[in-house]
Amino acid sequence: MREIMRTNDMVLVSAVGALLDGANIHHLLLDQNMSVLEGSLGIIPRRILVHEDDVRQARALLTEAGLAHELRAEGE
Repeated sequence: MREIMRTNDMVLVSAVGALLDGANIHHLLLDQNMSVLEGSLGIIPRRILVHEDDVRQARALLTEAGLAHELRAEGE
């Protein structure tokens, strides 16, 4: 699994999840339950990971959707 995005924006997390689901790209959302520890302040960013084999397709999909600026740099 490789992280493709990290954000505090839950609307963005939802939109990215819907795009990935629509393209049948399996993904994993990490740190979504950290709000219990942080007091629901949204301080800890949520991480979206995809399988190594799907990284290129996921990045292309999100770039096409106008979200390239939200993607983690290659190799991060």
